[in-house]
Amino acid sequence: MAKQYATVDIYEKKLKRVMERFGVKDYNYDWNRTSSWIEFKYKGDVYRFDHSIENAKAHGINLRYGSDVFAQLVLSLEDLARMVERGIYDLQRWVAGMRLLPAAVNLPECFKVLGFDTIPKDVSAIDAKYKSLAKQYHPDMGGTTEEFMRIKQAAEEAKEYLKERNT
Repeated sequence: MAKQYATVDIYEKKLKRVMERFGVKDYNYDWNRTSSWIEFKYKGDVYRFDHSIENAKAHGINLRYGSDVFAQLVLSLEDLARMVERGIYDLQRWVAGMRLLPAAVNLPECFKVLGFDTIPKDVSAIDAKYKSLAKQYHPDMGGTTEEFMRIKQAAEEAKEYLKERNT
């Protein structure tokens, strides 16, 4: 079930207070049926926060209206304002730090099955992980045939993935 947000005028007033907390006098915002944005200038830099129903759904959040998207943007900016006020981060520093983060990697399932949290650089890491798990999940060691075959298949897929990636 989708979260029930207050009316848009509540979030417009909240946004005004958040911008005052940041010391921002001029800002723009808009929302439509499926998306929203808020744009403002803070300490000489222009910031634009965009959000959409589609983006929310991609992250497992069920939103129904563009006004709900607007509410989420305002609430997020309110959280950032709290961080600034508490001296945790200045908005500029927080955004700069986010730019330096590495891009998110979508880890293929075969690597997850083998217990990796990143894609290994070479096949030897896959072999070592497979040998360790095979000892644990082999039917002769108390595991099941299904578990063992799942590990074996994952190792084969992972090796193929690296092979394709490196060619």
